[in-house]
Amino acid sequence: MRIIGIGDSVVDIYQDRNEMFPGGNALNVAVLAKQSGAESAAYIGIVGTDIEGDHILDSLSKNLVDASHVRRAVGDSGKAFVDLNKEGDRIFVKSNKGGVQAKLKLNLTVDDYEYIKSNDVVHTSLYSHLDEELPLLKQYLPVSYDFSNHFSVVLLERVCPHIQFAFISGSDLTEVELEELFLKIHGLGTPFIIITRGSKGVVMSHNNKRYEQGIVEANVIDTLGAGDSFIAGFLTHHFNGLTIEESLKAAAQIAARTCEVNGAFGHGKQLTT
Repeated sequence: MRIIGIGDSVVDIYQDRNEMFPGGNALNVAVLAKQSGAESAAYIGIVGTDIEGDHILDSLSKNLVDASHVRRAVGDSGKAFVDLNKEGDRIFVKSNKGGVQAKLKLNLTVDDYEYIKSNDVVHTSLYSHLDEELPLLKQYLPVSYDFSNHFSVVLLERVCPHIQFAFISGSDLTEVELEELFLKIHGLGTPFIIITRGSKGVVMSHNNKRYEQGIVEANVIDTLGAGDSFIAGFLTHHFNGLTIEESLKAAAQIAARTCEVNGAFGHGKQLTT
């Protein structure tokens, strides 16, 4: 299985530890897929010309994720400042709104598309600002898309006709709202819908057949990146030929292990003062 993440990257700055960790949905999924058994993983995005950008690229290299198509632009990389609450959950305090990524559009070239189509699946998210590229991307590869919990009807109608996999954070959704969401997204053409619900586990629909997966026990020290690791684990095992049930179980196990390390996949670096 070969996967490519396209779009958002960020450095998560842990204020309680004075430490920074690489992150961002598209980047995390690429790295965590490689850790989960993907044959190869790659990332395309924009990082700044700062020490945070250096750290992002270093983390990709050390995790054997190809960054040969990453762009560097003068300015700050995306930064998110996070803290730890009393339950052990990471909470976002503030950010620099994406840094240079928010000022520049990631324009995919002919060369990029030649590179992209050598993979099995592409993953992106609503934070990557690539929605207008989806009609072209889907001609090359199945597209996986993370809506987080910020989806709207307008966004669903724009994105879902072009993707195979929809990932949604929906811990607050009622059973009725879940069913309405499944019907809406399937009606727009997306066959795989995976809704993570925190401690309630995961509910999934594939062409209107429902599946459920509970959480796996973990020694939780940091929940940041757990959702991204579930995405990476599911896609990796699904494209490696496992059944849906097997892929969901493997993804839950991988998400649990992510909760046992700081950052989405570790690789922390102490900040200089």
